Amino acid sequence: MEILDILIIGAGPIGINCAIEAQKNNLNYLIIEKGTIVNSLYHYPLYMRFFSTAEKLEIDGTPFISTAPKPGRQDALEYYQGIARQKDLNIHLYEKVLKVSKVLDVFDIETTKGKYKAKNVVIATGFYDIPNLMNIPGEELPKVKHYYTEPYPYARQKVVVVGSSNSAVDAALETYRKGADVTMIVRHSEISKSVKYWVKPDIENRIAEGSIKAHFNAEMVEVKENSVIFKDENNHIHEIENDFVLAMTGYLPDFEFLKNSGIELNGDCLNPYYNLETMETNVPHLYLAGVVCGGKDTHLWFIENSRVHASMIVTSILSKYPVNHS
Repeated sequence: MEILDILIIGAGPIGINCAIEAQKNNLNYLIIEKGTIVNSLYHYPLYMRFFSTAEKLEIDGTPFISTAPKPGRQDALEYYQGIARQKDLNIHLYEKVLKVSKVLDVFDIETTKGKYKAKNVVIATGFYDIPNLMNIPGEELPKVKHYYTEPYPYARQKVVVVGSSNSAVDAALETYRKGADVTMIVRHSEISKSVKYWVKPDIENRIAEGSIKAHFNAEMVEVKENSVIFKDENNHIHEIENDFVLAMTGYLPDFEFLKNSGIELNGDCLNPYYNLETMETNVPHLYLAGVVCGGKDTHLWFIENSRVHASMIVTSILSKYPVNHS
């Protein structure tokens, strides 16, 4: 069986950037991706706009052309998938990595479609796969959604939005504007300070005028077929009619996969161990790239500040052994 120089898990922007660096340095690489190219971006809300401007999302010096000051989801899909086509990157799609294990100096990688061997592995899996659950009765009901894509299914429905981050605020405003009766349940005392600066006044004004109802310092208790139960800041219990719950409570990396791969996880945030200069974990030749590096703190790393991980990783790999691929 062929032994790859690098196997990259995840075809998000940072995984793609790792592949480009490998390609430029004549390394024999492969990306394995469980969905489509930039799969997480594909599953973002249809009308989502980035906080960053286009140039801060660029990889490999390829210009990101956007007609709007802040690129949207479709702009990003066109950009990153276009780069993958133009560079003819070696990617296997709709193939999930099940297990990474090391035997002597070589990794064995088992997927849903086959087995591979590699001298180095890069985990660039992001954090959008596992919802941060509310862990309350009724969360398993079909009316509870942990992913929001567009507002139209919620027209004329009683919608509870849980959370106050960008995704929660976007869901609340968009569904309200399509005729939903929206109630926000927020654990904190105010709308998150991280909400996009051009959106924050909008949600605060809608709440102030009563167009969108909001309960702060509140907590969901139970979801029922036709209602939800929540606890307010005075620990009083309330039950309100409800058709849908949009639980925008965030997402987590696949910690089980990291742990099973041998990576050390530390503290309450389950921060994975890695060398700050090389991105190499406690397992030699096993690297992390992108937002997965932040553990539960998923706001620590994003495209803009983790693009550099690719060159750090490839530089580290090249320093360990000579590569002479023609």
